[in-house]
Amino acid sequence: MDSYPLPQRFTNRMVKKSTNKGTGGRPTSYKDEYCEQAYKLCLLGVTDKNLAIFFEVVESTVNKWKLDHPEFSESLKEGKYVTDAKVAESLYKRAIGCECPDTKFATYEGQITDEREYTKHYPPDPVAAIFWLKNRQPELWRDKQEVKHSGSVVIVERMRLSRQRVIDAADKKL
Repeated sequence: MDSYPLPQRFTNRMVKKSTNKGTGGRPTSYKDEYCEQAYKLCLLGVTDKNLAIFFEVVESTVNKWKLDHPEFSESLKEGKYVTDAKVAESLYKRAIGCECPDTKFATYEGQITDEREYTKHYPPDPVAAIFWLKNRQPELWRDKQEVKHSGSVVIVERMRLSRQRVIDAADKKL
């Protein structure tokens, strides 16, 4: 995974302090360094539940930290946004196909004898394309289509007539 620069507030080490001092109750287990840790964990794709496990608290505590510490909430949003953007970009490239530089190695008896740079072509993936379209244009691409009926359907009357035909046919045979 590429490395991403940390937001400026982490590099400046100027983290805002909580304004909820003196409200009573148990002291918070929140620490200022949790912002940077949470940001990096979100780059790895962790959920709030995973963050709670990492910080050894319950998920509701993580949610409270998001409310009490805006800088913590922002670090989560930024980390998740960067990761989601990378995944969306990868899905898009997979859907339309792409070309990437690659290296081919030749070996003989376990030793590399030659290497060549080349451009590897990845063809479009129909499954990725369908997934993309179903999410981007669900009204056109979803599996379930809504069909609106106009006019009336007279099933009861048709069933009554069919039953009458059966009774009439049976009467004729007798």
